[in-house]
Amino acid sequence: MDKCAPRQSIHGRVSLAGLLVTVGIVFGDIGTSPLYVMKAIVAVNPHYDADYILGAISCVIWTLTLQTTVKYVLLALHADNRGEGGILALFALLRKLPRRWLYVVAALGAAALVADGMITPAVTVTSAIEGIRLVAPGVPVIPVVVAVIILIFLLQRMGTGVIGRCFGPYMLVWFLSLGVLGVAAMTACPSVIRAFNPCYAFRLMFSSPEWFLILGAVFLCTTGAEALYSDLGHCGRLNITVSWLFVKVMLILNYLGQGAWLLSGSTDGKTAINPFFGIIPGSLTVVGVVMATLAAVIASQALLSGSFTIFSEAVNLDFWPKLRIKYPSQEKGQLYIPAVNWGLLAGCLLTVVLFRDSGHMEAAYGLAITVAMLMTTVLLSMWMRTRGISRPLCVAFFAFFVALEGLFLAANLFKFTHGGWYTLLAAGIVAAIMVIWHRSSSVHAGFLDYRPLRDSSRVISAMKLDSGIPKYASNLVYLSNSRNSGTVDSKILYSIIHKSPKRADHYWFVHIEYVDAPDTLEYSVEVIEPETIYAVTMRFGFRVEAKVSLYLRHVVEDLVKAGALDLRSGYESLRKEGIAGDFRFIIIHRVFSPTSNCRGGEAFLMRMHDRLRSLGVSDRTAYGLDTSLVELETVPLIINTTAPRRIAPVSSDASEKEI
Repeated sequence: MDKCAPRQSIHGRVSLAGLLVTVGIVFGDIGTSPLYVMKAIVAVNPHYDADYILGAISCVIWTLTLQTTVKYVLLALHADNRGEGGILALFALLRKLPRRWLYVVAALGAAALVADGMITPAVTVTSAIEGIRLVAPGVPVIPVVVAVIILIFLLQRMGTGVIGRCFGPYMLVWFLSLGVLGVAAMTACPSVIRAFNPCYAFRLMFSSPEWFLILGAVFLCTTGAEALYSDLGHCGRLNITVSWLFVKVMLILNYLGQGAWLLSGSTDGKTAINPFFGIIPGSLTVVGVVMATLAAVIASQALLSGSFTIFSEAVNLDFWPKLRIKYPSQEKGQLYIPAVNWGLLAGCLLTVVLFRDSGHMEAAYGLAITVAMLMTTVLLSMWMRTRGISRPLCVAFFAFFVALEGLFLAANLFKFTHGGWYTLLAAGIVAAIMVIWHRSSSVHAGFLDYRPLRDSSRVISAMKLDSGIPKYASNLVYLSNSRNSGTVDSKILYSIIHKSPKRADHYWFVHIEYVDAPDTLEYSVEVIEPETIYAVTMRFGFRVEAKVSLYLRHVVEDLVKAGALDLRSGYESLRKEGIAGDFRFIIIHRVFSPTSNCRGGEAFLMRMHDRLRSLGVSDRTAYGLDTSLVELETVPLIINTTAPRRIAPVSSDASEKEI
């Protein structure tokens, strides 16, 4: 099951319940953009005229249309990996292509979206809380902002299904309020409707000397589009598409209303007022602040749920070390990653402390997400080609959106010294970890030595019958990296046969294979030696919790039921009572050896691989073996690309000379 409803229903048809929860989960980020977009636009040119406001609103309308509606809603939502969206799900569809550099594109995009998830709660919550200054100027904003942000992150352990059911009805009211306030404000200057004419946008771009700064402010209206795509797996394409029609209308009405308020002369003596709060009747200001704060809480949720999905996919695609992933309910797909949650909370609080004002935060906002959008454009154009779309159309799509997003990126680069460096630094650190881990994992896997299991099956079977070897366990389980069930890592064979020989009744070699399909949960078994050696392959989707101990028990039960396994203990006294044998798990931990003789680049990657392991959890925790009997064996990973020099015995002549 998924976060909103059963997967087969949310992706197959539209339902009122699905639409309601979609509004609560998916559109929080983009739905709070009216809190700060027009404020940022006015800050670029406080001495604006009618053409400036009409041109800016026209830019907003057409940015929402081209960037959000066309690229993401009409196209990107179709680029799903069996219902899952986001840049890493898109990469999973393309990773078999011969272009090896694609993993760098995916890492850059995913890291930028994570950085956006760090700053979004700070911007939206601060913008909302600052409205209270209209009625109570002495209220300390920062402490209230910090308290609300901490509450947001504490809520995550509940799961987005619960949050969505609670927030969906509220966000419906929020969007309706945006539309009603906008329509009411438009009565003061109905001519603002002219902003639908794109000529005003072009005129502003070609006539205003601050057009780069204007674009940087306008871009904030679409920053939630990438999160919308990442949340595809939460509520489904059809529910998101239909909901967006309603959300977009309400957003545009509110932007038009703020523009009308600015054009009507209502701002006389109020140039410091956020236009969003300017269109709210004075008697309802406190209500507006409370509603905006609650909407900001939900806006943060859209990015956080997307961030959890990104890291879950990153772990299974070898972009990040293993993490503890929790599932807040029995429904499939509800993810909560404590390490990611608390890491983003720390980054968010640091943002508030560093910038302290929403105007300063807006300078840091938007730069990283333009990188994510550009990377998505690159991957989408390649995905379109794999779907049989003609090359000219793919090139046209690529050229248009790279040009559009390139303009936004250039405009946002003007914010670099004013705060853009902050999100780029955060995105750069995450991207560097992703790229290094992905590359080092690939190099690490390439140096493993695999041997056919059947070549050692005779020795292992003989060991089982050799009473001179102390019995190590009734069932000895090794986690194997081999994708071929007929082969196993030579270090595992060394552990069984040479390193303190381990006698057991049954030997299990379990390989975990992560697949692109998000909800896959299946296994296959190859009997290498009846009643002695079994090779098990477990296939997990990237949204399935790895509980190896539990699932191995299911496999064993199926084999016993089929008569292919006698699980009773090998000890006669226990066997008579029908007591099952014990299970012991052994995990081989390979550490790069300094004696290795390999290229400098490979040595660096292997050392970084060992250091980056500390960012994740142990294999015991990651594979759900916390309650099992587990032993960790550390072995050196020795890489020799050239034959080592052999030590020679001292010759007799040399010995006589020394005497």
